[in-house]
Amino acid sequence: MQGRCLDYKIGTVLPGKRQPGAIVKEGNMYNQLTQQIIDQIKAVSEAVFLGEDINPDYAKDEMPIYGTHMPDLAVQPRSTQEVAAIMKICYDNNIPVTPRGAGTGLAGGAVPICGGVLMDLTKMNKIKSYDMENFVVEIEAGVLLNDLAEDCQAKGMLYPPDPGEKFACVGGNVATNAGGMRAVKYGATRDYVRAMTVVLPTGEITRLGATVSKTSSGYSLLNLMIGSEGTLGIITELTLKIIPAPKAVASLIIPFEDLHTALATVPKFKMAHMDPQAIEFMEREIVLASERYVGKSVFPQELEGTQVGAYLLVTLDGNSEDEVDALVEQAAELVVEEGAIDVLVADTPSKIKDAWAARSSFLEAIMEETKLLDECDVVVPVNKIADYLEFVNKTGEECGLTIKSFGHAGDGNLHIYQCSNDLEEEEFKKRVDQFFDIIYKEATECGGLVSGEHGIGSGKVKYLVDSVGETNMAIMEGIKRVFDPKMILNPGKVCYRL
Repeated sequence: MQGRCLDYKIGTVLPGKRQPGAIVKEGNMYNQLTQQIIDQIKAVSEAVFLGEDINPDYAKDEMPIYGTHMPDLAVQPRSTQEVAAIMKICYDNNIPVTPRGAGTGLAGGAVPICGGVLMDLTKMNKIKSYDMENFVVEIEAGVLLNDLAEDCQAKGMLYPPDPGEKFACVGGNVATNAGGMRAVKYGATRDYVRAMTVVLPTGEITRLGATVSKTSSGYSLLNLMIGSEGTLGIITELTLKIIPAPKAVASLIIPFEDLHTALATVPKFKMAHMDPQAIEFMEREIVLASERYVGKSVFPQELEGTQVGAYLLVTLDGNSEDEVDALVEQAAELVVEEGAIDVLVADTPSKIKDAWAARSSFLEAIMEETKLLDECDVVVPVNKIADYLEFVNKTGEECGLTIKSFGHAGDGNLHIYQCSNDLEEEEFKKRVDQFFDIIYKEATECGGLVSGEHGIGSGKVKYLVDSVGETNMAIMEGIKRVFDPKMILNPGKVCYRL
C-alpha cells in the first residue's frame, strides 16, 4: 500500500510548516507499514512500539511551533547491527525513517513529518573505552553529554564541546555540529570527532575517519556527516578527541549599563591574548526571568546607583591558580577601562556553578513565562553583533513581537527568541515569518549565516534557501541523493524540500 508524506495531496503545504517551498513532490511516494513489515522489525528488535504505546514526545522536539507528527512505529535499537537491520527493512520497503536522540533540538529536526518509523537511539548509551595515549574516548551515540562530561572529568580529562543542553545525546550534538559556550576557545563539536560508525539509508554499515589527528585521504566523508542532521546516515558510534582538563578555572560576571558597550569589549579579550574559555552576553530582562526560574539571584541589578542593562559572563582557565589569578586581574582592568560598572569573580566550584546556573536556564525560563515561542540561532561576525542586535530589537518592535536575546559573544552565535502571550498562533506565526525574512536577510548581508549550532531541521529550510541560494541547495540535495537514493532518511529536513 502506498501513501504520500502525511497522506497530503501533491502541492499541499505541510501542516506546522510556514515555508512556502514545503510541498509534497511528485514521485515522493512512501509505502505505509503493513503487518508483514512490522513483524520483520519485531523480529530484529525487542523494543517496538505501536499505536497508543508510542511515546507522544516522539511527535515533537523542544520547539513544537514547527509541528507535531506522530510516527507509525517507534523502535529503540540496542546496537549498530540492529539499526542496520531495521534500516534495511525500511529501505527495501520504502518506509521513511526519522532518527532521534533525546529530542532536545529546536528546529524540528527529529520530528517524523512523514510518519513511518522513528528510531530512538537513547538506549545505545555506553561509554565504551578510553585511549589515554591517543587522547580519545569511544562511545555509543546515545550517551548524554552530561554523562560524558562527568566521566571525562573523573579521569582528569575534558571533552570541550559544551552546548547549553547538557542532557542532549552526543550523537545529536554531532548531527547538528553543536557549538556551545566553550567554542570561542576550543571550537565546535566538529573539531572533536575523530571517527564514527554510520548506518547508511541502505542498511550498510560504514566507518568514517580514524584515530588520527590529520588526514589528506580523499573527500572528508566524516565532516560531511557531521552537521547533516540525520539526513545522510544514522550515527551509532563515535571516537571523540579529549584533552587534559585545565587545572584552574574562574568565571567573571561583568555588568554594563548597556549591551552595545558590553559587546564592544569582546574583541579586546582576544587582542590582549587572554583566550577566554567562554564569553557569553545577556540582556537584563532575560537574566531576571532566569533568576525567577532558578530561585536564586546571582547577577547584580544595580551597582552604585547605576542600573545594569547587560552582562558579559566570561570564563578563564589555565594550568595553575596563579596563572588564572593573573588573567582575572588583567581581565578586570581591561573591562573597567572599556566601561564595565564592576567585576564579580566566581573562583570556587560552587560560585562558578551559581554563575552559570542562570545562563543554563535561559530557555526553560523563557518557556515558563511564554505562551507562544519561536527561536533562531543566527551567527554573524563578532564585530557586527551589537549593531545587528539593535536592528533585531527594532524589527521585533515593528513586527509586534517581544524579543529576548542572549548568546555566544565570542563567536557571534546569537540566540534570538520571539515571544508572545497575547497573539493567536496563526497571527504569531505570520509576524514571526515577517520578522525572520527581515533579520535573516540582514544577517546574510553582514556576512552571517542562518544557524550557528541548532541546525536547519524542517523549520529553517526556507531561510537557508534565501541565504545560500538555489545552486547550493541543489548541490546539497544532490549529495543527499547519493547517500539516500530513495530519500527515506529524515525527509523534509535541511535541503530536501517535500
